Amino acid sequence: MGKQIWRPGNMVYPLPAVMVTSVDSQGKPNIMTAAWTGTICSDPAMAYVSIRKERYSHGLILSSGEYVINLTNEELVTAADYCGVKSGRDTDKFAQMKLTAAPASMVSAPLIEESPVNIECRVREVREYGSHDMFVAEVLAVHADEKYLDGNGRFHLEKAKLIAYSHGTYYCLGKALGTFGFSVKKQDGGKKRGSRYSA
Repeated sequence: MGKQIWRPGNMVYPLPAVMVTSVDSQGKPNIMTAAWTGTICSDPAMAYVSIRKERYSHGLILSSGEYVINLTNEELVTAADYCGVKSGRDTDKFAQMKLTAAPASMVSAPLIEESPVNIECRVREVREYGSHDMFVAEVLAVHADEKYLDGNGRFHLEKAKLIAYSHGTYYCLGKALGTFGFSVKKQDGGKKRGSRYSA
């Protein structure tokens, strides 16, 4: 069996299916679901979300310069799908999905209280790439749900049952296959070798 060659397309899967919150000039909050999001830099902590120009959230984030990335889990999968289909121009997604808009600490956009992790972001740069604009942002604060903390203060995000999106389908993350560095642990006695994912 060989491999087919397809035309250029976005096939980097799976992706996170996050809910991005923003707010209009009157203080009305909105939610959109985005899969094109991720980490850019660790120091300073920076993230991004790429949004089509015609999306309602695009204008809100462009105007306010702020947004919150809310991680999603199995309990939020219906809300995540709904918020990716419906437009905030004519739908109050918080009300429809019975989600709680909680105040953030550094930005005007709200947190989704039911999300296991909320990442407050302030836009530093907007990059235009054809169909989508990338909102490059500095991470100002991270909110972690205390129910995933153990007695030693360690955060167990693996217990949150996070979801991923792959080619039109949502999946709940499954079994662990290894921890960072497991492939070289036996050879070097467990000593750390460089930074994470060095090239």
